[in-house]
Amino acid sequence: MNFLVYEFEAGPKDIIQVRLDKAANVRMLDISNFERYRDGQRHTYLGGRANKSTVNLKPPRHGHWYVVVDLGGYPGSVRASASKIAA
Repeated sequence: MNFLVYEFEAGPKDIIQVRLDKAANVRMLDISNFERYRDGQRHTYLGGRANKSTVNLKPPRHGHWYVVVDLGGYPGSVRASASKIAA
């Protein structure tokens, strides 16, 4: 599976802003769920299908977060960027 991944130390006062060049899946995962995602296993996440170019995600608790962007197995590629914005 092809995906882009970004890592952040963030908490509830932060916003992770993801910019996309086209519709894609955007997921924010903790370490254990990222490992499950990477291994193709069942996982939980914040986010989902994004049809607009900017997505804002807010971590529910402080920790190390992975933001993953993918096309859900469909062919093609997506360009993305992700940054942390202190609220």
